[in-house]
Amino acid sequence: MDDIDRKILGMIQSEFPLSRRPYRDLSDLLGLSEEEIFGRVKNLKKDGIIRRIGGSFDSRSLGFTTTLCAAKVPDNRIGLFVQEVNKYPGVTHNYLREHEYNIWFTLVVSDQREVDRLIGEIIRSTGVEELINLPATRAFKVSADFGIP
Repeated sequence: MDDIDRKILGMIQSEFPLSRRPYRDLSDLLGLSEEEIFGRVKNLKKDGIIRRIGGSFDSRSLGFTTTLCAAKVPDNRIGLFVQEVNKYPGVTHNYLREHEYNIWFTLVVSDQREVDRLIGEIIRSTGVEELINLPATRAFKVSADFGIP
C-alpha cells in the first residue's frame, strides 16, 4: 500500500462522493484517472484491506427496528449457526466473541414482530435455544473512520 492508496482509503471513509460517478469525483480531487482510482480500490478489496463499501444509515429514522442478539453456540456448531443467521437480509453484523454468549449479531427489520419471528425461526432452524434479544435503549453515533498508517 502506497501513499496514494492511503489517501484513497482516507477519502473513502469520510468523504466518499454521493454522485453517479464517485470514482471520477475522487479522481478529480486526487489528480488521477477514474480508472486508476477504481483499479486501486478494486485491488485494496481483493487484498482484504477493504471489506466493503456501503452507506451507513440511521435505520430508526427510516422506520426500521434494530436489535442486538447474543447466542450461546457450542464450538462444534458455530459455522452452521453463523451460516444460518447470515441467510437473513436483516442481519448487518455477525461476530464471534470471547464470551459465554459467543455469537453476537444485529438485526434491522420492519418492526418488533419481525424481530420476534426471526429470532424464533433462528432458534428452530439452528437448535440453539440460548439466544437473547438486547434492543437498544439509546442511540449512539460512532464514527467509523480508521487511522491509516
